[in-house]
Amino acid sequence: MNVKTFGKCTRHRFVTYAMAVIVMVLMLSPILTMAQDPTGAATGVMKDIGLDTLAATKDTALNKIIATVNTIGNADGHNKIASNIMWTLIAGFLVMFMQAGFALVETGFTQKKNVAHTMGMNFMVYAVGMIGFWICGFAFMFGGALGVGALGGAPGVVSHEVTVHLFGHDFGIIGSAAYFLNSKVYDVGVFTLFLFQMVFMDTTATIPTGSMAERWSFKSFLFYGFFISMIVYPIFGNWVWGGGWLATLGTNFGLGHGHVDFAGSSVVHMVGGVAALAGAMCIGPRIGKYGKDGTVNTIPGHNIPMAILGTFILAFGWFGFNPGSTLAGTDYRIAVVAVNTMLASAAGALAAMFYMYAQGKKPDPGMLANGLLAGLVAITAPCAFVTSLSAVIIGAIAGILVIIVYNFVDSKLKIDDPVGAFAVHGANGAWGVISLGLFADGSYGDGWNGVAGGVKGLFYGDGKQLVAQLIGTATCAIFVFIIMYAFFKLSNKIVPLRVKEADEIAGLDIPEMGVHGYVD
Repeated sequence: MNVKTFGKCTRHRFVTYAMAVIVMVLMLSPILTMAQDPTGAATGVMKDIGLDTLAATKDTALNKIIATVNTIGNADGHNKIASNIMWTLIAGFLVMFMQAGFALVETGFTQKKNVAHTMGMNFMVYAVGMIGFWICGFAFMFGGALGVGALGGAPGVVSHEVTVHLFGHDFGIIGSAAYFLNSKVYDVGVFTLFLFQMVFMDTTATIPTGSMAERWSFKSFLFYGFFISMIVYPIFGNWVWGGGWLATLGTNFGLGHGHVDFAGSSVVHMVGGVAALAGAMCIGPRIGKYGKDGTVNTIPGHNIPMAILGTFILAFGWFGFNPGSTLAGTDYRIAVVAVNTMLASAAGALAAMFYMYAQGKKPDPGMLANGLLAGLVAITAPCAFVTSLSAVIIGAIAGILVIIVYNFVDSKLKIDDPVGAFAVHGANGAWGVISLGLFADGSYGDGWNGVAGGVKGLFYGDGKQLVAQLIGTATCAIFVFIIMYAFFKLSNKIVPLRVKEADEIAGLDIPEMGVHGYVD
């Protein structure tokens, strides 16, 4: 078969596959099912402000008063849920803007000849990840926990979690409702949750585009985008946020409140960071990164101002990431979460700078940026549960840890990670959830994962919470690394993981994207 004929066959197969997907969507979406609450008219009632609807009596005059009270109470409940939905959506919009920050950071830290390619991956991961999450990722992650009280409880929506029964307990494994956001879940609360959680997923998905930058085949990247958004991220997310088995370690085994992760140090950042490590190991280092004699050669980024601007955008978006995870504009703890987030980021940047000075080095702006990001990643899990002093300590440790881990991975393990994705997100994602098990002070989290009382760490009298955090951290590292390493190895046999050597040397903009990032 000649090349021209092969190209036609490939296009025909693509069209056939696309038509098959469309037909499958139409078949699986229960169009004739009665919609739930797509307008929000039935979302937010009197019970959402802690009151039961008053029953009518035989007294006509009293009934008028009761009707008035019920009307006012229902209006108050509706307004409360409306405030929560508005806050959650705005926070989701902020998190979506973080994609711009990631694109600028990763592109600034890589070479000029690969600008269009790096930007292209950061752009398309948004579209690919969103569709993958819509198809089944959201269903796998939250299909068993669709009725979030702060968002109105999704009246009429039925959740379903696949569980296994072991040792006398039920262990949630994966959700199985809300595929394609079908009409059974056509509800304002569910759609709000989808948007907020989708942009979280996209943060995870974009992290490996930094560790595998400058040599990753764009077609292989597209396969990866669907896989992580549809399978890996949702499954681990279900275990922690969807009512799965890690969340029930407290109710089942008395381990504190189960694995607690307020805004995603493990669910979002560690999953992305571990996937980034597996990908960097499978794809191998960039040409010229390591000499035959074992020397480590620095391949400098082409635009530090771009990377610093991206860092500030990410820090700004984090105010949607962390405070938004209350899912409630009526939760006053937002103020504590926001301040802790700020303080940890500043502590991370300062600690990184002082550490470099202590090592006799200059304050590299790239490392300062990673120090700030490391502080943000680490505080993401404990931000709602710790004091401001603890937030500073957690951020400062993260700022030092990111440099130590980056140097170890780069120089000792000889794993090429151009932007330090594993050091920032993987190592400090782990530190973040562990730090919660140490510093949580018990002032917040009553009822979290069905356990009474605030969340307390080891330093405040609950060592069992630390055990739950360690179990969750180990589970994330083992599960994600094995699955992603196997995926990259297998997908490489279908679509080459790495570009051709000549293309890598010349630059990927024209061979992979067809355009130059910079015309000059």
